Amino acid sequence: MAFALPTVPYAARGACIEHWKPDNKLQRSDGYRAWAEINLAHLKQNAAELKRRLPDACSLMAVVKANAYGHGSVPVAKCLQSIGIHSYAVAEIREGIALRKAGIRGEILVLGYTSPGQFEDLCRYGLTQTVIQAEYAIALNQYGKKMKVHVKFDTGMGRLGERADQVERTLCMYRQPNLLVTGTYSHLSVPDSDREEDIDYTKGQIRRFYHLVDAIKSNGLEPGRLHLQSSYGMLLYPELDCDLARPGIALYGAIDTAAGHDESTMNILPVLSLKARVTMIKRVPAGTHIGYGRRYKTAQDSLIATVSIGYADGIPRCLFEQGGYVLVRGQRAAIAGNICMDQMMIDATHLDHLEEGDVVTLIGQDGDCCITAIEVATRCHTIPNELLTGIGSRVDRVYLD
Repeated sequence: MAFALPTVPYAARGACIEHWKPDNKLQRSDGYRAWAEINLAHLKQNAAELKRRLPDACSLMAVVKANAYGHGSVPVAKCLQSIGIHSYAVAEIREGIALRKAGIRGEILVLGYTSPGQFEDLCRYGLTQTVIQAEYAIALNQYGKKMKVHVKFDTGMGRLGERADQVERTLCMYRQPNLLVTGTYSHLSVPDSDREEDIDYTKGQIRRFYHLVDAIKSNGLEPGRLHLQSSYGMLLYPELDCDLARPGIALYGAIDTAAGHDESTMNILPVLSLKARVTMIKRVPAGTHIGYGRRYKTAQDSLIATVSIGYADGIPRCLFEQGGYVLVRGQRAAIAGNICMDQMMIDATHLDHLEEGDVVTLIGQDGDCCITAIEVATRCHTIPNELLTGIGSRVDRVYLD
């Protein structure tokens, strides 16, 4: 069957989108191929909601590692600084230096290992280093300059920190004369689980943490500010007696809103929306193969739209195989074929008046329809943390407030 070149905008027979309304705010994103909209008002609300759940004496230490989970570490930290948050956590020293150079004040804790060759920068930029084991404490001390540190315990994560039963090695970390211990912390490995055995495990971690803190104090040493809860620890164990809490993914609104077992978690709002554009529309006959590997075959005469985003921008390549879809003009459109490195195709046969340049939403709200980061991550058998941190540098960040 022969097809004449179509004229855009396209109209699909029988389609109805009377309730679709364009978002006027998108006009500021007209020049972008693919972009993430970061809603700073939602970020502020999430911070306030998380603080509300904690004891009055407990402050937030915002986790802004991995480019603030893909949201942009400097703009996020500046936004949080404007509402009175003055403690931040990063994964490695370069992230901390970038914040300092951008004018971020307060404590910036490096959660991971910093090599001895970079100890000078810890002092120069006023960063706080995590002490991960006794030998590392000695190396930091031997650098010869006063340095702020937090000591980490391994209460059951099996990652960084001295094991909780290694009391003497732990005390050694507090006895180094050049180390100014301003905090002590650990990390819960399964605080998000409602399985009885996992709850017992978490409670065991909590007991080990406070037992070791008591041992430190009984030896005349000062542990500094205590912190144990990350996002789900804050939601499920908010009553813990700590000075700080470390929200990460919850701060960005990509959490399971049923996790807190009460309605207050519904006040946690998604901060990031991910969008791209329709770059080409074509009519194809029934039986046409679309994309690499010929994995998609049109069942009828169809309208296929190419979209300006791909797996190099952070869209999981497996999303097609897992039944993924996008939103266009307030309606769902199925992904058609394997996602390419820089582009993807969708089946737009049912969409009325589709035009090249139309906005395609991969994460976020469009009309009455919504795709959450949790939904996409679950569909791809991963977690929203991985999905959001994988959004690439080619994706522009647009900040809305």
